[in-house]
Amino acid sequence: MKIKSFLLSVCLIPLLAAGAGGLDTNLTKQMMNHMKTQKVLFVVTSFDQVPNGTKTGIWIEEFASPYFLLTEQGFDITVASPKGGKAPIDPKSTKPEFTTASVTRFFADAPAQEKLNNTIALEDIDSKEFDAVFYPGGHGPMWDLPENAISIDIIESFYNAGKPVSLVCHAPAALKNVKSANGEPFVKGKKVSGFTNTEEIAGQSTGEVPFMLEDMLLENGALYEKGADWQPFAVSDGVLITGQNPASAELVAEKIISALKSVQ
Repeated sequence: MKIKSFLLSVCLIPLLAAGAGGLDTNLTKQMMNHMKTQKVLFVVTSFDQVPNGTKTGIWIEEFASPYFLLTEQGFDITVASPKGGKAPIDPKSTKPEFTTASVTRFFADAPAQEKLNNTIALEDIDSKEFDAVFYPGGHGPMWDLPENAISIDIIESFYNAGKPVSLVCHAPAALKNVKSANGEPFVKGKKVSGFTNTEEIAGQSTGEVPFMLEDMLLENGALYEKGADWQPFAVSDGVLITGQNPASAELVAEKIISALKSVQ
């Protein structure tokens, strides 16, 4: 009986609000927002091989950990990429030494794999349909996202609408050519993290990147922040959320969840 009464009250509230001249409009909106499933757009790379011939793509831990954390919390995820279709996974990220529990889970989860195998082309994405955007890293995003006009527009439109914009590890490279409303670099004066120069050097991967991410962020005026190499570290500056390395992907996802729940 209690359940039936609750359901009846939920159905009647909008009608009562209308009958009362809209006195309970705010309450109605809050209830409708609470009932609405929030949507998160994942933007991944389509780039699979750097000029020196090394295969690259998404660092799968940085996709898998946020994907599962967000889906478990009831968020709906859409995955898009510049070209659409199958998104490349960096083969190095699947090696045993980098295989975390979420990576193992990903390769045993057919629906999750289906998301990456059938990404939507960025040109077919309507930003207004989503509540937040997340960019997983890997070296791939450094090559095809910084110059991608649609990706740039997505970041600018989400940020200007007050929606969370989140990126981890090498993915903040996508911020390189994003602009603020005054025409200055988007990251100027903002707290931003990302893969460090020392991590890039230690990983012997400087030949796989078009620029050093830390240097680019500093050159564009970011208030660059970092923790210890290879340790989880993430920062928020308003709705901008960034993480330092693969180990930071979970922290970034937690900050996305907190940001979205605060507006439900």
